[in-house]
Amino acid sequence: MPRVYIGVGSNTHRAANIRAAVRELSACFGILTLSSVYESRAVGSAQGVFYNLVIGLDTVLPLPLLWRYLHQIEQAYGRVRDGVSGERFPLDLDLLLYGDYVGPVNDRFVPRSDIEQFAFVLCPLAEVAGEARHPQHGECYRTLWQRFDKQRQPLRRVPLALNGAPLSPQEARPRQAVWRLAGDVG
Repeated sequence: MPRVYIGVGSNTHRAANIRAAVRELSACFGILTLSSVYESRAVGSAQGVFYNLVIGLDTVLPLPLLWRYLHQIEQAYGRVRDGVSGERFPLDLDLLLYGDYVGPVNDRFVPRSDIEQFAFVLCPLAEVAGEARHPQHGECYRTLWQRFDKQRQPLRRVPLALNGAPLSPQEARPRQAVWRLAGDVG
């Protein structure tokens, strides 16, 4: 069963959308490993301020099904992947690692090629998988984070309760139903 790491980010209704991602992934996969939540400015654009974390989980789902499920969650919370509306990210779920797999999945590559480029990915990944090794070059994520130029991309840890935290009335907004995974697996 592969260990999977997912980068989670939001720049609109940040706390609500981060909690929603944790709730959806927990409902499907059970026990999750959660990093701290970090606040950071968008890198290279004017997309505002994001909340980010990394979630680790184990799954028996094949990679294409997992990929599709993550996109279904994003869509249920308002994410549009049209190449045009790129300023607002209600919920962004990036598949960072799928066990030791190295290769393409749909229009992307796993492991994510930008893991080592962004503090908002590498810091929380090092927090939850510090001793794990990058499947391409074998360096552990803790070492990669120690070498990272932290002044270039500052992060701020956000005290956001995630484990079993009830949603406030403002966060419990209506949404589309998330795709039922069980029907697609069997």
